[in-house]
Amino acid sequence: MKTLSKQIFFVFICLSFFIGQLNGQTPDIKSAFEKAKNAGFNGIVLVAKDGKIQFYEATGYRRFETNEPLKKDDISELASISKQFTAMVIMMLKERGKLNFDDPISKYVQVPYPNITIRHLLTHTSGLPDYQAVMDKYWDKSKVAGNPEILEYLNRYQPPVLFQPGEKYTYSNSGYVLLASIAEKAAGKDFIEMCREWIFKPLKMRDTNIRTLEEKAKVKNFAAGHQKDENGNYINANKFHSSDYTVWLGNRKGPGRISSTALDLLKWDTALYTEKLIKKKTLAEAFTSGSLNNGNKINYGFGWEVLTDKSGNTYVQHTGGNPGYSTIIIRFISDKRTIIILCNNAHPSMQTLVAELKG
Repeated sequence: MKTLSKQIFFVFICLSFFIGQLNGQTPDIKSAFEKAKNAGFNGIVLVAKDGKIQFYEATGYRRFETNEPLKKDDISELASISKQFTAMVIMMLKERGKLNFDDPISKYVQVPYPNITIRHLLTHTSGLPDYQAVMDKYWDKSKVAGNPEILEYLNRYQPPVLFQPGEKYTYSNSGYVLLASIAEKAAGKDFIEMCREWIFKPLKMRDTNIRTLEEKAKVKNFAAGHQKDENGNYINANKFHSSDYTVWLGNRKGPGRISSTALDLLKWDTALYTEKLIKKKTLAEAFTSGSLNNGNKINYGFGWEVLTDKSGNTYVQHTGGNPGYSTIIIRFISDKRTIIILCNNAHPSMQTLVAELKG
């Protein structure tokens, strides 16, 4: 009897400790979420460990004008989180023998900027000028531009480089436009189709796509981005002049435009622990800090920021920002912990929420 009592007591202690751990963890996440919610945060938060969901909630509105509640499975613009998918397509092409990271881009696209390699584009060290600035200045905004038109205008007006390739790190949407065009040239396929056939479909990311404005309008559970008007009321961000570029640059590929759900991003995160898409050796380059010409390291790999936590462990993340949207995915690779936030009113409390969830 004494032995049995000891065993029961031991099990009780273990269970108490386990439940205490759970109760000590989940309320912290929930507390951070509630604090952001009360401050005005509108969006979806998913936290997972070892691929299992610990927290998954939505708050606010899908559309403020009609008070439609935001649902957990609503689709949001990812904005620059899209870049990691562009980088993945490039890595897949590398494994298929279609290109090499240190190939000069002149092998695939013609632009008036010599000595730039694919690696420079991936790591934002190319020195390319901002394509949006030259298009904003010269493009007829009654028409919709895509990558061919962007390349045409870079060649026609030839804005100067910001610096020589490899000298500095400067975040560049232009580089990821060129990456999508390089992918199309190397593969002989449309970039959007490559994303769908090579990534979205194999991973069963059924709500993820690169959609036109017309296609998005037909998606009932598409969460619109919102900004405040002059009266302090949230309205659809498309009504602001700052959103106009999403229309006249609506066919661009590479730097953004993917829309998805938190659950689909968790499928993506889970796949990155496997070799379902590419070999781990290749993927490791995406999570390795790039280098400048002088040997200094930068905090960016291939489509991912590469950072260090308080314990000195490396983790990766990427943010995204479109008019009315603020998004982030964070992957603590060593302990397989993931944070995904899709905010559709770009609320400043999101920064505090991210900091608290990071721990």
